[in-house]
Amino acid sequence: MTGPPYRVLIIEDHQVVAEGLAVLLSEHPQLEVVGVAGDVAEVRRWADSEPVDVAVVDYWLPDGTGVDATAALREHWPEVAVVFLSADDSDESMLAALEAGASGYLVKSAGGSDVAEAVRRAAEGEILVPARQLGALLARRREQAQRQAERSRQLESLTPRERQILGLMAEGMDNRDIARQLGVSYTTVRSHVRHLLSKLSAHSKLEAVVRAAELGLPECQR
Repeated sequence: MTGPPYRVLIIEDHQVVAEGLAVLLSEHPQLEVVGVAGDVAEVRRWADSEPVDVAVVDYWLPDGTGVDATAALREHWPEVAVVFLSADDSDESMLAALEAGASGYLVKSAGGSDVAEAVRRAAEGEILVPARQLGALLARRREQAQRQAERSRQLESLTPRERQILGLMAEGMDNRDIARQLGVSYTTVRSHVRHLLSKLSAHSKLEAVVRAAELGLPECQR
């Protein structure tokens, strides 16, 4: 080692995990654990006191997320490197962390030596997420955005009457019951049902109700 050890702040609300991580990282000759913060508010207090080179951050914290903690830390130390270490391996959390400027994102099942090495490398300025992995994450997010846009389009295509009929279908009413409830003809209801089935790409009334509930239609979420 040619210089002083890198100063590490652990941001983790589970005390046992934080203590174990502190012991693990302190065994590395180039790392010095200088503190532990259990929530975003504590990070803010810590950031105002002394510098850190790298933070190891859990994603979910009692009063926010690791993204919030990262932002609080970088208000004072904009160059601090950040490595997320979380049980949450969802695409959404990983992307949020990377967009916040994290150097890497590890799951808590990672080996101790891997975690320590990742923290050291991040402190030295390395980006630990391969371009291929980041590209795959971004591609999946685009697909999710496209699916959400399609769901929104389907909901917006429904007329107020069709939404009303879907709500009555969700209550178990058949076409004749709906016609009596709305004071319209059976033929009119059947026409509305045919149209809403087409708009929702459903093959049955039950499927239409399920699809509408999945899309977030309030009338079908009772």
